This record gives sequence, C-alpha cells and structure tokens, in this order.
Amino acid sequence: MSIVIIAADFHKEITEDMIHAAQDELKVLGIPPGDVIKVAGCYEIPLIMERQLSRENIEGAIALGFIEKGETHHGEVMGYVVYKILVELQLKHNKPIGMGIIGPGATEDQAHARKERIAKGAARALVRN
Repeated sequence: MSIVIIAADFHKEITEDMIHAAQDELKVLGIPPGDVIKVAGCYEIPLIMERQLSRENIEGAIALGFIEKGETHHGEVMGYVVYKILVELQLKHNKPIGMGIIGPGATEDQAHARKERIAKGAARALVRN
C-alpha cells in the first residue's frame, strides 16, 4: 500500500509526535510509511490531499493536525470545512483517508494527551478501509 501523510505544521510540537506515532503504527501494520508532506495548517490539508489522491500510485492518505479551542468560532468553522472536504475527497477518489485531526475545540493539554492515540487510530482506520 502506497500512502502519504499530510500534516499541519502550525502546532509543530504536537504534529511531529503525531507523525512519528502514525509512522510507527503503519510499521506495526506492515505498511511502509510513505512520504510526509507538511503544510502550514489544517486549512491547507484539503488542497494537498486532492493533489496526492489524484496520483495513481497513492492508495490512501493520513491527515494529521490540531485545531485548537479559540475565543471565537473560527476553529469550529475551519474544522467543519476541512472535515467535509476530506470526506468528499475520499468519495471522489475512492481512496481512504485516515483522519487524525484533533479538534476543533480541544485545548493544548487535551491535544498533548490524545496526539499519539489519534495518530495511531488514523493509521489503523486507513488500513482497515
């Protein structure tokens, strides 16, 4: 299985650990970890996901990131848009995406507590689909 990991770099201290956890889980599952593409933030993931899933040699992808709880509804709106587009891309390309985006609405402490579990779960979801 040829996969790619697309990770938001906005919360680098969290997403770097998520990348390593997803790669480790893929190895456990017998899947060679593919390329890692870093983007500025979660909002940029869908565009790069579209480009990657359009490639014939890519069989699936993992999306990793963290949309933090803010003082406004910005994160909620962004999260809704990103999740919706990623689901649509799965259907359009008939290729699985392991969703490993924490939030929106999570605090930084919650993200640190969940990062490895969420990333490993995204890798498992990708492989099961």
